[in-house]
Amino acid sequence: MNVKIRKGDTVEIISGKLEDKGIRAEVIKVFPDESRVVVQGVNIRTKHQRQVQTEAGRNVNPGRIKFEGPIHISNVMLVCPKCGKPTRVGVQRDEKGVHRVCKNCQAQID
Repeated sequence: MNVKIRKGDTVEIISGKLEDKGIRAEVIKVFPDESRVVVQGVNIRTKHQRQVQTEAGRNVNPGRIKFEGPIHISNVMLVCPKCGKPTRVGVQRDEKGVHRVCKNCQAQID
């Protein structure tokens, strides 16, 4: 599937948990096969880690590890760098190649 949101883009959360809704943050990772993205500071999960010994003989410290979980790509909208509003993304082709375009102000995002 062709995903129009890429790593490093600023997105706004439009639906989901109440504490996460409306947050603008940067995309850390994109999973195009699963249609999911990982957004910085959103969907915080807690993993309880036990002490494990690695092959090198070092110990991994036990405790609770907090990390960002993936959310569905339909729950985020790309924020246009020119107009600063959450927008849908269009694709425009010309002699130079393919560019992502803001549907509100027609500015090129790439």
